[in-house]
Amino acid sequence: MGTLYIVATPIGNLEDITLRAMRVLREVPLIAAEDTRVTRRLLSAYEIKTPLLSYNEHNQRARTPRLLEALEQGDVALVSDAGTPVLSDPGLDLVQAAAEAGYKVVAVAGPSALAAAVSVAGLPTQEFTFVGFLPRKGKERRQALERLAKEGRAFVLYEAPHRIQATLDDLKDVLGDRRLAACRELTKFYEEVFRGLLSEASSHFTEPRGEFTLVVEGGAPLSADEPVDAGRLSSFMNELRGQGLPPNQSVAVAMAELGVSRREAYSAWVESGKG
Repeated sequence: MGTLYIVATPIGNLEDITLRAMRVLREVPLIAAEDTRVTRRLLSAYEIKTPLLSYNEHNQRARTPRLLEALEQGDVALVSDAGTPVLSDPGLDLVQAAAEAGYKVVAVAGPSALAAAVSVAGLPTQEFTFVGFLPRKGKERRQALERLAKEGRAFVLYEAPHRIQATLDDLKDVLGDRRLAACRELTKFYEEVFRGLLSEASSHFTEPRGEFTLVVEGGAPLSADEPVDAGRLSSFMNELRGQGLPPNQSVAVAMAELGVSRREAYSAWVESGKG
């Protein structure tokens, strides 16, 4: 019986591949790759000629039985286009199936956009939540954002360049104007790490290119057992109204400072104007 190796590959700079990863990729009889064209470029750079089989979100159900058969004969390596497989990339189905069938599953640790972004963010990340990609739109996206608004820890998410503006605006709208590190093209030639407020990032990335990893500062958590006192929220909103802040900004500040939901903050704003 073979071993399934989960092999991390470079997220940009090809020099980031580990010696162990290169050895495993040379020695296994078969590599399951998210995109064989992308992986072939990596293998060619290091003169590795191991056969490839595509394994991605579109064919994983059909490919898994075939890969289990391959494991019966020998070892198999699983790679994604970049970084560590399974983290917002295909591979979970295969890992589960291989483990359930009794095959050994071994991690070959290495590059990860998640770890790289957290390490350079400059934000408190002793604890953080990994989100991956947000739902693209609709009710699920809104619910995901509202859950994050109640999260006290920093969180990390991935985003494509053509959606980054909408995501930054949505985050600011629901969470308030928090600090973040927007990491673009990590380890590549045009690598950039922008540190600032969500509103500033939205203005900065007017023509974004490359994949993004966002590390967003945590807010004040809202405990289900200890809800914010209505009197405190009312006084807070009265103070903001007295400072001349407009409704949207007041709601955002209350959400960030007190950890309340948008609905609670807006209701308190409306009530504060009735006095």
